[in-house]
Amino acid sequence: MVKDFRFGLGLHDAQSRAKVQDAARRAEGMGFDVLHVPDHLRAPAPFPALMSAAAATSTLRLGTFVLNAGFYKPTLLARDVGAMRDLTEGRFELGLGTGYVREEFEAAELPYPSARERIDHMQHVIEYVREHLPDVPILIAGNGDRVLTVAARHADIIGFTGGDRAASESEDPLAERIEFVRNAAPDRFDALELNVAITAMPIDGSGMPDLKIPRRFLPDLTDEQLLRHPGVLSGSTRDMADRIRGYRDTYGVTYIIVQAPHAEVFAKVIAELR
Repeated sequence: MVKDFRFGLGLHDAQSRAKVQDAARRAEGMGFDVLHVPDHLRAPAPFPALMSAAAATSTLRLGTFVLNAGFYKPTLLARDVGAMRDLTEGRFELGLGTGYVREEFEAAELPYPSARERIDHMQHVIEYVREHLPDVPILIAGNGDRVLTVAARHADIIGFTGGDRAASESEDPLAERIEFVRNAAPDRFDALELNVAITAMPIDGSGMPDLKIPRRFLPDLTDEQLLRHPGVLSGSTRDMADRIRGYRDTYGVTYIIVQAPHAEVFAKVIAELR
């Protein structure tokens, strides 16, 4: 059975209620399904920003992409997530990751655990939230085997990074990661929603994206390789829509997130896909 697409928009500027609420109303009007706020110390505080967005909208869902699980104790996080669920009338989705920026842990006066310890803590948080708030959808984003194993067992939505290299004639990193999840959760796989976040796409009519953000995370890839990466779109509106249809047809990916600067251009892609 073919799943419907969902589209999310990442919000990074929340300096005022007016800005947040204007962005939320515009996202809802342009056809986006979910508004996301990240969890970094120099970014907006996720829950207040999302509550402000909720107050200005009626159908737009609100989510975190993604909370740093290492910043939270399960009971305290569950209290806040429960409040978000209730105050948004069920529109809240909880996105979680392990946290990866050592400097942010240090700035928060928290020890920076090993990768294994961060994953173990994330699983502990997820299990607690799942037990106490079973109706809140959970998204887990990551790429490594252990994170994706936790996601396969506990998540409703899995966010794939697209891998650490570009697809070639002999390799398809995204397909490999999705197959890993299928094998880790054969009984749950068909119910999972698969997600890819877009980090670059053209916004100036040139058909060429600004590769600054993906290059930061994938510094060893050439421009040509970055353009083949699942997190990068290029070409015309129709080209981008066709590529996203390919994500659904080839991989089963139906949930696409773009960033705030992409909103207006991507709204045209949404119109092509619906």
